[in-house]
Amino acid sequence: MMEVKEVLCRSILTRTSGYLKAVSSHSLNPYIGCGFGRSACGVGCYVRANHWLTRGRPWGGFVEAKTNAADVYTATCDAEQRWAEKRGLPFSIFFSSATEPWQPLEKKFRITRSILQAMEQKPPQELILQTHSTGIRDDMKLIAGLACACDLRVQVSIEGDRDRLPGLPPPPATVADRIQLLRDLTDAGILTVACLSPLYPLRDADAFFKRLAATGIRALVIDHFILGDGTHDGSRTLKTGLPSAMAEALAASTTLSYRDHVAEIARKYLPVGLSAEGFAGHYSAQHP
Repeated sequence: MMEVKEVLCRSILTRTSGYLKAVSSHSLNPYIGCGFGRSACGVGCYVRANHWLTRGRPWGGFVEAKTNAADVYTATCDAEQRWAEKRGLPFSIFFSSATEPWQPLEKKFRITRSILQAMEQKPPQELILQTHSTGIRDDMKLIAGLACACDLRVQVSIEGDRDRLPGLPPPPATVADRIQLLRDLTDAGILTVACLSPLYPLRDADAFFKRLAATGIRALVIDHFILGDGTHDGSRTLKTGLPSAMAEALAASTTLSYRDHVAEIARKYLPVGLSAEGFAGHYSAQHP
């Protein structure tokens, strides 16, 4: 049973720290909790370890919709931009770090859409839209227009070439659906990046990266649960069922060296960024 609440927020732009500090000046989360929390991406989601957000509730069992988020963004974005500029930073927003902006309840509440509409009037300098969901198609025209007002990119999570890992639930969207989404976004003129985060064991890395390159995306981000969950050894994720499911598919995939091995293959096809550097938009190609 999903617990759904409408809430009012006092702030919507969070000054980043930790992992995200190298990525953007601010993060923005239109919801607390996630309707995809019980799908594959929710199993290893680092947010489930954030007791301040969950307050003892099971991840995937609650969503709080910040119904005034757009108004709060409009009221506070100028001050937050000045804060960033005083520190020599671009006013850059990671949208979202702790929820899915286009989760199922977005079709009812349209909070993500209302924030993007507010950004049309007061755009940040840089905007990173992160999603697992094909629901982003509902706002593709809005996003394409906003890309003319700021440095915008869409990052689509596509952990690998497998739809399922042993013992885990299905993902919010199939691999094929997300590959088609990548193609649709690039066809709309939107700068798009595929994120293997967290990286799953791959069946055929070369074939997978050929498929991704054919969509027209700009680059890849490859992020392992080690380092990627905000700990140096992946200790948050090791408390979940994700590592054992990965090991059952391919034992070597649970090591950080596997990420580096996959990145070398990927660079034959596309520029690659690793972990936080990749999320920040820093990529490197294979040397000729």
